[in-house]
Amino acid sequence: MGVRVFYMDDSGSSEAGTVVFGWLELDLGDWQVTLRSWLDYRHQLHRSVGIPTDYELHATKFLSGRGNPTKTPWDGSDEERLRVGHDLLAHLASMPQVRVGAVYGQTTRRREARDLKARTYTELVRMIDARLTTDGELGMIVMDGDGTDPTYRAAHRELKLATRSLIEDPFFHGSHHSQWMQLADFIAYSAFMHIAQHPTKEKMWSWYSDLLGASAVTGPDPLELRTPKSR
Repeated sequence: MGVRVFYMDDSGSSEAGTVVFGWLELDLGDWQVTLRSWLDYRHQLHRSVGIPTDYELHATKFLSGRGNPTKTPWDGSDEERLRVGHDLLAHLASMPQVRVGAVYGQTTRRREARDLKARTYTELVRMIDARLTTDGELGMIVMDGDGTDPTYRAAHRELKLATRSLIEDPFFHGSHHSQWMQLADFIAYSAFMHIAQHPTKEKMWSWYSDLLGASAVTGPDPLELRTPKSR
């Protein structure tokens, strides 16, 4: 029986009533070759641009011009940062062992916004678990963070032990220590840009559909999960 690992992060805006979960997934047997491919890309990026291989690429900060990854005038170029963000996602999509996905939830009721994240994640966990069961696989979710948010653990424990294919509670890993979590962050952020379409971020509106759509298990656009309270 195969084991599939999901590296996941969230994005969105509580003010806009939108929460997004984005992830990359791969068969555990492909972990080594896939990481090698990604590290080769990071070395190439270091040679061509000057961004160190261990520099944390955080989508919101990097694409908004914060930080000094190269410590050169390059850091002040918004266009160069956008080019790297675009190329990063294009390389991710080119890795045949990797699939991506993104789902989102929305509400217009401000009093429900704080519960939206928990409801959307619960629906996502059910969706992933059902897919794993259908495919005859086991799976595990690795989430960005430190594990202090009880939202995630509760969603996993609602699954019936006798039939569940998603093993354990979610595992947690800080993005500053993980290339995978940084990629999940870029996926979630690009999905949010696709949904929100902020006027100042127009160049990123189509990144998700154009670059990741073909490898997305949820379809070419982020999938809306209509949770019970939002129906």
